[in-house]
Amino acid sequence: MRRMLTGTCVAAVLGLSLTSCTQDVVGLSVPPTPTGLAYQLQPSGDPNAPSGILLSWDPVADANLEAYNVYSRASASDAWGLRGTTTSPTFHDSGVPDLDYYVTAVNTDGGESDPSDYVEVDERLRLEAPDSLTSISLNGAIHLSWTDNAYQAAPTGFDYYRVYSASYDLDNNVCGTDWALEGTTVSPEFLVGVLTNGVPRCFGVSAISVEGFESLWSPLRYDTPRPDGHNILLYTQAGSSVQSGFRFFRDLNNDHLAEPGELGIVGSASDTSMDLILTTDGGGNLLLTPQRTGDSLRAYVNGPIGNLTDIDVAPVGGYSSAPLLATPEWGYVVQMNGGDGYYRYGSLRLSAVGSNYVIFDWAYQTDPGNPELVRMR
Repeated sequence: MRRMLTGTCVAAVLGLSLTSCTQDVVGLSVPPTPTGLAYQLQPSGDPNAPSGILLSWDPVADANLEAYNVYSRASASDAWGLRGTTTSPTFHDSGVPDLDYYVTAVNTDGGESDPSDYVEVDERLRLEAPDSLTSISLNGAIHLSWTDNAYQAAPTGFDYYRVYSASYDLDNNVCGTDWALEGTTVSPEFLVGVLTNGVPRCFGVSAISVEGFESLWSPLRYDTPRPDGHNILLYTQAGSSVQSGFRFFRDLNNDHLAEPGELGIVGSASDTSMDLILTTDGGGNLLLTPQRTGDSLRAYVNGPIGNLTDIDVAPVGGYSSAPLLATPEWGYVVQMNGGDGYYRYGSLRLSAVGSNYVIFDWAYQTDPGNPELVRMR
């Protein structure tokens, strides 16, 4: 004869353990006990408040199966209570989950199985937070990278990373509260795209365990995308009089917005509005020479750099209106007076230097007073 778990026996079980405890009931049958109970937390961005928990278990093979009952308790000292009923071998519990859960099967006769093994939502399974977070300013995008210590500390417990962003108040040096999920990744890097140039954003990263526990966040990092250009050809005036000057931004529409056609302008060295012109000295060396009133120039470092993106933040000082030798693979920063109390900065890296021309990549920060290639006066 099959058995069902009576109310008296359930109380005894719930107060002590989940070992088998049944009594004979004439005329009733009970389904097999559910097995394989597991859980997956749903991260919310707050490590202490997941948005919910998804329970799953192996389906019970019983032709008379009607539903599953899900029981939970908030702490080990609390009594178990019915959390919900479902007809599928999964159950979603919204909000902050309870500590423990177990499942029973119920058939059409009203018989209820023995409890499954219970699962404990054990916060000790939470991973380490990423130790550091760095970024690279790009055109309409930001590249993020961080230390992979969460994975390295628990390779079998690691699942993926979550990347968040919010607005950033440059004047008050504070991140906004409108945090949004940018995406997820299993690698310690992420490209945040479709951003507006000149608008700063704040970023943070968390690590998610295979159970869905979310770590504390990495240190926060702010960055600002900015327009750039590649493979610009600039001649000396003798080489091409109409292609010997360069200006990062010219506000043709007088709307203070950097728009296509207003950025990366190549023109004549005779145009005094050019930021830089390419000249030569008495020995035939090519020189980058500031031209527009209020512009000044410096080498980013005293040596070559690997990429334009190595110039992340404009140096504080060391600028001069004197020409500088055009050297292959060197980076340069141009300081420009915006006329509104703020400096604006552009950067360039020379990829090639010929007998009467240079080829370079450039970047320009459109946001006044922004330290990503901009320093406030």
